[in-house]
Amino acid sequence: MLLHIPEVFTADEVSTLRARLDAGPWADGNATSGHQSASAKRNVQLPEDCALAVEIGAIVRQALEANPMFVAAALPHTIYPPLFNRYAGGQAFGNHIDNAIRQQRGGSIRIRSDLSATLFLSDPADYDGGELVIEDTYGSQSVKLPAGDLVLYPSRSLHRVMPVTRGARVSSFLWLQSLVRDDAARETLFQLDVATQRVNLDKGPGDQAVIELTGVYHNLLRRWAEV
Repeated sequence: MLLHIPEVFTADEVSTLRARLDAGPWADGNATSGHQSASAKRNVQLPEDCALAVEIGAIVRQALEANPMFVAAALPHTIYPPLFNRYAGGQAFGNHIDNAIRQQRGGSIRIRSDLSATLFLSDPADYDGGELVIEDTYGSQSVKLPAGDLVLYPSRSLHRVMPVTRGARVSSFLWLQSLVRDDAARETLFQLDVATQRVNLDKGPGDQAVIELTGVYHNLLRRWAEV
């Protein structure tokens, strides 16, 4: 499932984050690359262990954990600390698939990457190119979102970032291990959750259909979750 999650941050919040990020100690992006990615990747990143990346990464994580759509769709077990990258001057990231296991350098976090996410921190009008192109069962999906919006997609997906030919594309990117490993099962739970909430708005939380749908949701989650 590929999901657009709008307004993780407001325009003012993005502006505040960018003022700090733009002055950060950017370095070669291949510091976090796997073997396959290294030959395809041309960008800069904030070092994973620098104080600025850690601090703003915590802000991003807090915002995601408070976002109902993100939580419902991802069912996060463990979120890898968010990272930050920048593309400019023709930089790009060719076709690749994210590593199955992510191990934090010098840290204790180790996850199976079930889902990947990109949080856009540049307004689309400020740069040309830079689309995130994700290959899924419906073909190529080209994603270029407003600043503050996020796209969530399976980490098993082949994807790439197109060359940025004007301006700069700044974003946060992250991986997470979900409580539900299987993509299809996770999508079913999300659809059931959305449908239940719609019935709840129409009928109220005490309606028998809402109670039964909620029970079905939790029984499926109980069957599929890994805790």
